[in-house]
Amino acid sequence: MSVDGLHRKPMTVGPASTGRDGAREDGGVSPLYDCSDETKRQRGVGAARRAIRNGKLVVMPTDTVYGVAADAFTADAVAALLAAKGRGRDMPVPVLVGSAEALAGIAVTNPTVDALVEAFWPGGLTLICAEQPSLAWDLGDAGATVAVRMPDHDVALEVLAETGPLAVSSANVTGKPPARSAAEAREQLGDAVAVYLEAGPTSDDTPSTIVDVSGAVPRVLRDGAISLAALQAVIPEIRADGTDDGADGTDDGADEANEADGMDDRADEAEGSDEADGSDDAARSVDPPAESAQDDEPGAPRSPDA
Repeated sequence: MSVDGLHRKPMTVGPASTGRDGAREDGGVSPLYDCSDETKRQRGVGAARRAIRNGKLVVMPTDTVYGVAADAFTADAVAALLAAKGRGRDMPVPVLVGSAEALAGIAVTNPTVDALVEAFWPGGLTLICAEQPSLAWDLGDAGATVAVRMPDHDVALEVLAETGPLAVSSANVTGKPPARSAAEAREQLGDAVAVYLEAGPTSDDTPSTIVDVSGAVPRVLRDGAISLAALQAVIPEIRADGTDDGADGTDDGADEANEADGMDDRADEAEGSDEADGSDDAARSVDPPAESAQDDEPGAPRSPDA
């Protein structure tokens, strides 16, 4: 199965001089683009696209916290993301997609998944799904699942439309507060990130709701923006974690939930915990049969994070 970006040929990006917006791409301080200005926004999205295709990292806004993004299909880029944050492979990185159609290219879907996506995407719902077995990627020790979400932010969606699925975690160093602006993210991540897209401070601290749809019975692993009642109005059989009588024989999903946002790490951040930083990167993938990663990891759910 072909996924946009899966077989991308790396682009060679030469040094760039200072632009009219003052952003530098010459190896000095990583450029920050003010996306409130349409011209600078277009330049910034273009610079982000080139950086991603060249295996670099980009910080961009989402509807939760700012996220640090890498090409989901470039193992070295994902490794660089984990290194920049100071996290290990045991905290797999969640994936953000720019459309509902893109989900089928990276995760196994079914009528339950389709119904939830139609009702709640883009927005605060992270799905832990079984990954497509044909994919050649390395998001960390994620097992056979992936945490997936479609953010409700126009700049993030513009970038995703240009790059395809991105591995995204909260834009901060582990142990420090998630960034509420690109400027804050640059203070923490510096030149480990090639391009910063500034869209102003984030205001919503509500994390995404994480649902494991990799097993026989869908389970809510973390409460968040979407209530259980709203979910059950669409899929009546959805259960809160720990109330499904062992539908898939494990409660591993609890952890996954903490990082599943892939950008919603803040679940923990709100309480001042380190997880917020991973924001959702933890989408700690799960064991083979079903699970999710911060946004979707199939396998016996272990839990995610952004």
